[in-house]
Amino acid sequence: MSGRTWWQACVVAAGLACGAAPAMAQKSTDTLRFTTRNGIPNVDFYYNSLREGYVVQIHAQDGLVYRDPDTFQIKPLLATSWKPVDDTTFDFELRKDVTFQNGDKFSADDVVYTINGLLTDKDLAVPSNYLFLAGAEKLDDYHVRVKLKRIFPAAMQYLAMVLPIYPKAYREKVGADGFSKAPIGTGPYKITKVDGVNEIDMERYDGYYADSPKGKPAIRFIKIHEVADAATEMAELLGGRADWIWDFSPDQFDAVAAMPTLTALRAETMRVSYMQIDAAGRTGADNPLTKLKVRQAIAYSLDRATMAKQLMQGNSRPLDAPCFPTQFGCDQAAAVHYEYNPAKAKQLLTEAGYPNGFDTTLVSYILSQWEGAIQGYLQAVGIRAHINHLQVAAVIQQVQAGKTPMNAGSWGSYSINDVSAFLPYFFTGSVNDYMRDPEVVKQVTDGGAVTDPDQRRKAYSEAIKLITDQAAFVPLFTYVKTYGFSRQLNFKGFPDELPRFYLSSWK
Repeated sequence: MSGRTWWQACVVAAGLACGAAPAMAQKSTDTLRFTTRNGIPNVDFYYNSLREGYVVQIHAQDGLVYRDPDTFQIKPLLATSWKPVDDTTFDFELRKDVTFQNGDKFSADDVVYTINGLLTDKDLAVPSNYLFLAGAEKLDDYHVRVKLKRIFPAAMQYLAMVLPIYPKAYREKVGADGFSKAPIGTGPYKITKVDGVNEIDMERYDGYYADSPKGKPAIRFIKIHEVADAATEMAELLGGRADWIWDFSPDQFDAVAAMPTLTALRAETMRVSYMQIDAAGRTGADNPLTKLKVRQAIAYSLDRATMAKQLMQGNSRPLDAPCFPTQFGCDQAAAVHYEYNPAKAKQLLTEAGYPNGFDTTLVSYILSQWEGAIQGYLQAVGIRAHINHLQVAAVIQQVQAGKTPMNAGSWGSYSINDVSAFLPYFFTGSVNDYMRDPEVVKQVTDGGAVTDPDQRRKAYSEAIKLITDQAAFVPLFTYVKTYGFSRQLNFKGFPDELPRFYLSSWK
């Protein structure tokens, strides 16, 4: 590539001049450098809801079972087998050849400690992930009985995806705070450095058990480095200081693909982009957003199909229901459809008593051009939305404190292919619920409390109809993940949005 072409690609892709050609990938030091603009406030998986924290967890910690990323089949991991005792009880046989990364032997005590500890922990980032658990009982050193509060058909998916096992003796010794600074697990990588939210280092754990479905990693070191913004993140990749990034602007895809040292990849994921509206009046009872016609006007004002095509790009698709289409219970047909109709939106605002519109605030961590598009659509019908762009963790804090008239974000359901990983997070009266509708809470709860698939579908469909009829939550489009990485790296993206570097290798 000529110097001029290199310069142009850098300007297009990063919004700045990169200077010299990039350095080589860190194949020479067997180090995969992952740069992200989303800092991880707590490396302990149970206390953060960021996807980056999830990525750390699947590399450093294991759970009882494993979900194959290609087939979604549940396979043994720390458990070698399991069997149902009744509809709400499972017995697990555990591996006897597993050690934690500090040398402690894994046993039933660790499983019981983890599960029973979750039941009383008030600080969990996503408590809805564990509401189905009633507790665990040690049968002997390598047999555990796990009890559910109720019939819960998706239980094995949750055990596979969101229940890594703590080391009981070590965590009791160092405490929760000490564990967050120097965590250990049974996974294929050991965390060797936690520098606040700035850097997390991992090294291949050579004591990892041989027949794990994760396999033994080919790459020895992983360095996760946080930067302040998307432009710096892209500059790190283009400048050869990063080997892998994701979630960069789709507008930069072609420029990254044009680089001779890089690969650009797109893949649709289970993540859904959304706008949440304060229908419950948590930000004030006189908030215009508490009026149904105002919320409906917002839904009609957004050209979601164009946003999917031009902003998200790839094979993104607009959605009507607040869930991903493949998830069990995600009844798109039950959802109210709001076509793009700015004239109708203006009419509804006038009928609601706002012929001249009103001012409000949109709190968001999504890409600035996406925020600008939403702002522009709302402005066109008279709603003057002031953007408050924050880091992901700060947005979550404001949402949970009830301080966002509108917020824009995305939800990946912890990659669980069941709406019980989507609807309960937003619609069961929790700190994340801006609708607070008792009937919706009931239907969402009912859908997760029975095994009969028809009863579950009926409850979830009714919830989806109510949610969308009230326009309290506006699904926008499916996420198409953009990945940029060194051409020296073998990497595969998966629909569940979890990069598995333990399956990657250098060419």
